[in-house]
Amino acid sequence: MLPQLLQRYRSPRRLAFAVLPVLLTLGLCGCQTAGAPDVTGSLGDKAEPNRVADARRDVELYRDRFRANPKDADAALQYGQALRAAGQRSQAVAVLEQATIAHSGNKVLLAGYGRALADNGNFQKAFDVLTRAHTPDDPDWRILSVQGTVLDQLGRHDEARQYYATALKIVPGEPSVLSNLGLSYALSKDLPKAEETLRRAYGSAGADMRVRQNLALVVGLQGRFPEAEGIARADQPAEEAAANVAYLKQLLHGKPNARRDADNVPVSAKRLD
Repeated sequence: MLPQLLQRYRSPRRLAFAVLPVLLTLGLCGCQTAGAPDVTGSLGDKAEPNRVADARRDVELYRDRFRANPKDADAALQYGQALRAAGQRSQAVAVLEQATIAHSGNKVLLAGYGRALADNGNFQKAFDVLTRAHTPDDPDWRILSVQGTVLDQLGRHDEARQYYATALKIVPGEPSVLSNLGLSYALSKDLPKAEETLRRAYGSAGADMRVRQNLALVVGLQGRFPEAEGIARADQPAEEAAANVAYLKQLLHGKPNARRDADNVPVSAKRLD
C-alpha cells in the first residue's frame, strides 16, 4: 500500500518536487505537432506496448521516406515525430532543425522543432522557437499550452499560467490545458489548488486516462493514498489498473524514471505536447 511506501518521507509535498518536473518532461515527450491536445504529465497509457512498437516501425518507415527526399517538409516532420515518439530526442532535434532551416516560414515544422527541443531539455530555445510557430492574431492553443509547460520547466510558473489562461480563452474547459495548469500549481507547492484544477480537468468532456492519472498523483502527494489508488484504478480492466497503480507507487516512492528506464521510451502524454 502507498502509506507503507511513504513512511520514510516526512512530507509528500517535499517529494512532489522530485516527481513533477520529471512528469513535465514526460509530457513534452508525448506531444503531437497537430491534431491532439497536450498534457503535461501522466502515469501511463493503456496502449503503451503497442505504441512503442508502432513508434519503432514508424521510425523505419519515415526514415526511408525522408532519405528519399530530405527537402520534403512533411517527410521531415513525420520522421521527426517518429523519432520523438521512439525516444530518440537528439536525432529528432537534428532532423527538425535542418528542416526549419530549409523551410523557415513553415509554422508546423517550427512547432515540431520547438517540441523536440523541449523534449531534449533545451527549454529556453524551445520557448523561442514555439513563439515563432504562431502569431498573436492567429494563436494556436496547443502551442500556448506547450509554451506554458516549458515556462514551468524554467521555474516561471506565473508566466506559464498566463499562457494556459490564454489557451483556455480559446478552448474553455479543455482538459489537457487544465491538466497542465494543475501540475503547474503542484510545482509551485499549491497541491490543493492543483487538485481542484485537475478535478475540473477530470470532469470535462474529453478527459482521458492521462488526466485521471495526473489527478491520482496529486491526491497521492497529499497523503490520501487509498483515494489516489481508487482514482488510478477507475474504469480500467484489472490488468491495466494494476499496472497504473504499480507505477503510481513507484512515483510516490521516489522512482519516477522506473517505467521510462525499462522501456527506454517516453511515457505517453498528450499530450504536452
